[in-house]
Amino acid sequence: MEKTRSVDFGALTLKDALDLATLVEEEAKDRYEELGDQMEIHHNPEAATFFRWMRRIESKHEDQLAMRRAELFGTAPRTVRREMIFDIEAPEYDEARAAMTVREALGAALRSEEKAFAFFDAAVSQVRDAAVRALFEELRADEAEHQRLVQAEIDKLPPDPLVRADDEGDEPVAQ
Repeated sequence: MEKTRSVDFGALTLKDALDLATLVEEEAKDRYEELGDQMEIHHNPEAATFFRWMRRIESKHEDQLAMRRAELFGTAPRTVRREMIFDIEAPEYDEARAAMTVREALGAALRSEEKAFAFFDAAVSQVRDAAVRALFEELRADEAEHQRLVQAEIDKLPPDPLVRADDEGDEPVAQ
């Protein structure tokens, strides 16, 4: 899978799979924090608030997976590292725009949840260990539920305006 480096899904242990899943959530959490900071700099408090809310959700998932890992494996060292993954669930960097609407921010989150679902869906077919397969099936189902929740939030919003502030160019000036 192109979003992982040096991860042999067929040989993953449950400990490694939990570490991988925790890192996926950590990466998404960190990216949402960056996007929230960007929106704050661009004086877009609505989008900043949404991205910070998503950061808290990803942090909660990260903590749940880390606790599960600690209960099962204590302080055994990690063999899966952050540099082995890239953009599995994290929103793309180019998703953020200074004048993005909350609908657009939710769209970015929805695409991220779809990416994560696709990742775990593809990984399920590659794993051999039954416990790892069960974990990835559970995580895939979680991502499908997250997609439904984000879509429900999108559906509650009024449509974005047809003309956006950042669509308009500079006014012509006399020369």
